[in-house]
Amino acid sequence: MPAADTSVPVIDLTASSIDITGQLCDIESVSGDERRITDAIAAALAPFDHLEIIRDGDAIVARTSHGRSHRVVIAGHTDTVPLNHNLPTRFESEAGVDYLWGRGTVDMKAGVAVQLKLAAELVDTAVDLTWIWYDNEEVASDLNGLGRLAAHHPGLLAGDFAILGEPTNALIEGGCNGTMRVELRTSGARAHSARAWVGVNAIHTAAPILDILAAYEPRSIEVDGLVYREGLNAVAIVGGVAGNVIPDECVVTVNYRFAPDKIGREAEAYLRQVFIGIDLVVTDSADGARPGLDAPLAQQFLAAVGGEARPKYGWTDVARFSALGIPAINYGPGDPLLAHADDERVPVAQITECEQSLRAWLEQRRF
Repeated sequence: MPAADTSVPVIDLTASSIDITGQLCDIESVSGDERRITDAIAAALAPFDHLEIIRDGDAIVARTSHGRSHRVVIAGHTDTVPLNHNLPTRFESEAGVDYLWGRGTVDMKAGVAVQLKLAAELVDTAVDLTWIWYDNEEVASDLNGLGRLAAHHPGLLAGDFAILGEPTNALIEGGCNGTMRVELRTSGARAHSARAWVGVNAIHTAAPILDILAAYEPRSIEVDGLVYREGLNAVAIVGGVAGNVIPDECVVTVNYRFAPDKIGREAEAYLRQVFIGIDLVVTDSADGARPGLDAPLAQQFLAAVGGEARPKYGWTDVARFSALGIPAINYGPGDPLLAHADDERVPVAQITECEQSLRAWLEQRRF
């Protein structure tokens, strides 16, 4: 068996943000295996005296401390979902659009590349800056590196406004939906399948759950000027004992994506009304985040980037900033519909666009 590669990869922050994206993606960093990319980021940032570097496990915080009246936090995660023959990166053209293809290009190493480039080059800005790169975003919430920082070092996340570099097609997406998973359980009685009338088939008694879900019409709810579309879907169903046994239990797992006008306990109360009389257990819940676009810095950023803000339908870590009272938005290169896809690819023009927009805004002399 070959020895594990313990060398630290080199990230050249003098390169373009497009090339830095490729360098980052070619460092495999599936969730739980972020040590090499974190070491590489730490090494790349070490020469820059204007940054205070703090490391917590495989999360890095880099801060300026110029005594400015405002602080902006800009964050991104370094992990990816598992590979599927989609590294190393390569350039492709499709319908006249140039893409960088490969795992992590969209979710979200293009955003991380832009952040690293700017962190190195923006020495003197009118706001103080906190840059955060963290681990384990793509897996269970209790492993999330930003959540770990928020729990153990909340002061490191302090700021007046936060930007999360999740893919948004280089458009601003405000807030995010909340998410809740519940298990809906039906019971029966086991029997030999040749004498099914002796038992009660728990899978059959789950039919009303599926009927409710099939007939459900997702709600669209306006929150602070943005319209969030909710979702209610079965994501798993488990039942059965053996090929000749009537099952005595069936569990349907349902995922509810709820608008940020409500918190977890209100979402649970709503589900109990939808599935009235059915045994329901909450197994996971995370509140969403209101848009945060009424904050002065958010208004300035929206004006600088241009266009209209959109809602973020999925859950993102802007919710962690929102829970700390920090208004936060999503902004980064890449089509979120291609996140986690085997043909994950980012238009290189969006990488440049995001870098230029963030740079221009942060280089303003007045905030």
